[in-house]
Amino acid sequence: MKPDQSSRSATLRSTYDSNTRQRTKKGTQALLVCATLAAFPLATVQAADTQAPTSPEKTSSSTNTNATAPTTTPDVALLGEARNIATLVPARLLAMLTEEIEKGGPAGAVEVCSQKAPQMAKQASEKMGWNIRRVSLKNRNPNATPDEWERLALEDFDAQAKAGVAPATLERAEIVQVGNQTYYRYMKALPTGAVCMNCHGPSDQLSPAVKAKLQTLYPNDKATGYQLGEIRGAITLKKSI
Repeated sequence: MKPDQSSRSATLRSTYDSNTRQRTKKGTQALLVCATLAAFPLATVQAADTQAPTSPEKTSSSTNTNATAPTTTPDVALLGEARNIATLVPARLLAMLTEEIEKGGPAGAVEVCSQKAPQMAKQASEKMGWNIRRVSLKNRNPNATPDEWERLALEDFDAQAKAGVAPATLERAEIVQVGNQTYYRYMKALPTGAVCMNCHGPSDQLSPAVKAKLQTLYPNDKATGYQLGEIRGAITLKKSI
């Protein structure tokens, strides 16, 4: 091979090697991005995608793995934080109610719940920096009446559950704009558990003592008649961002 041909061959090999390294580097970066996204799975969110929001809150982004249209993933850190709180708070309340039932029966637990549940939510809100409460379409406490955003989410949870989606997997996360303020909002469905049936089950299955206590504490109660596993409401979180 002549000297100038050898030089050209070396140049071509160098260019090929450089291009190959660039393609390899880009491919590796793409794999790293995919791996990172896989490490933070999106919420199993049941949002009312086909219904135009009637709330004054303007949605800026939402997470919905069942949506047919592309959506923007809310901040991963906030989503993880909200999920942790939504798991922790109901578990603490359930533990407290179980203990009270063992002490004084379901009727005693109803009274304790009426006092302790709001306190626990308030304390958790102050400690964790989120506005935390429970809401339901068939609320017992007047303070558990859902706002428009929460109502739409609850209605969609019910629709998804009727379609066969497991209630425990239902959640909704969105970044919403209210005037000049931006909020991160999160809701997780609360299925009716065995303990809950003592005071939320069918009326004809509640004890006379529970019925009397409910009439005294909640004369306008709507939160009975549930079946085991049915969505009773949701825990809802809201944070200014």
